[in-house]
Amino acid sequence: MNKKSRRFTLYSLILVGIGATVPFLLGNSCIQHTPMVQNQHTTPPEVPAYATFAGDTIRFDRYDLRERMDRELISFTYMQSGSLLMLKRANRYFPVIEPILKVNGIPDDFKYLMAIESSANPSARSNAGAAGLWQFMPATGREFGLEVNGNIDERYHIEKSTRAACRYLRQAYSKFGDWISVAASYNAGQGRISSQLAKQQCRTAADLWLNEETSRYIFRILAAKQFFAAPADFGFRLTAKQLYPPFTYTTDTVRQPIDDLYEYARQKGISYAQLHDANLWLRESKLNNKTQKEYVIKIPTQNSIYYNPERTVAYPSIRINP
Repeated sequence: MNKKSRRFTLYSLILVGIGATVPFLLGNSCIQHTPMVQNQHTTPPEVPAYATFAGDTIRFDRYDLRERMDRELISFTYMQSGSLLMLKRANRYFPVIEPILKVNGIPDDFKYLMAIESSANPSARSNAGAAGLWQFMPATGREFGLEVNGNIDERYHIEKSTRAACRYLRQAYSKFGDWISVAASYNAGQGRISSQLAKQQCRTAADLWLNEETSRYIFRILAAKQFFAAPADFGFRLTAKQLYPPFTYTTDTVRQPIDDLYEYARQKGISYAQLHDANLWLRESKLNNKTQKEYVIKIPTQNSIYYNPERTVAYPSIRINP
């Protein structure tokens, strides 16, 4: 065998080896992913003729409004994990949020603003430092009555932060007289929305040219409302047992410091992790309380800690499969 023949034979053997090895290395991956691709038939819902928010109507016969709404409907459809978790958590927190909005004169639709702000996650924290269900920045939280420091951060307090959000929303409505502009100001700030309404000579923030985040914001709220009304239209088919049930608690009113919350939790018959989850506003393993202020600490019941999914009930605002 001459040199050229030996070289040809060697190359042939290498190619045969690669041909035999590649299917072995990649075969399982290909087999696993092919059915997933074949079964992805989900399509976003059609853009409706119009949507309502807090009593106002936005029609989608104008190109820009229609296409902005379409983008958010697509986003809810294909960001599956985020959409699913938001839906599951909302079953736990909408029952707390809705009555507070009502007693403070805030339209019920603002619960969807809360949902897109934090994905209905009370422990959410943004890269910019916004925190809690309503994503208050520290200074804004303090401005609207929340205690925010290294030991206590009431931006994570579900009820108190919701009441603070209501104070903000009422203040903004007194300025704009338009709930859609109020919603936009929650993202961009009241000053910016006021100045842009004046510069662009528009009546409502829905007609403004704004940065991408704020331009999407109103339509994301509208898409969230549609998503909660009919998740099956977006390809999500859940039963009640897949949702997260509301917590039940006993409470302990304290006016003194607590030096050791680990020990406090043990005395209450729960773990420190369970105490922390129920009281996210407690940011350290102690409660300083040098001024002897009154705090109400939630103690989760055993029914909350060990719930039976078969007994979970879908809250009326959460539309699921029967």
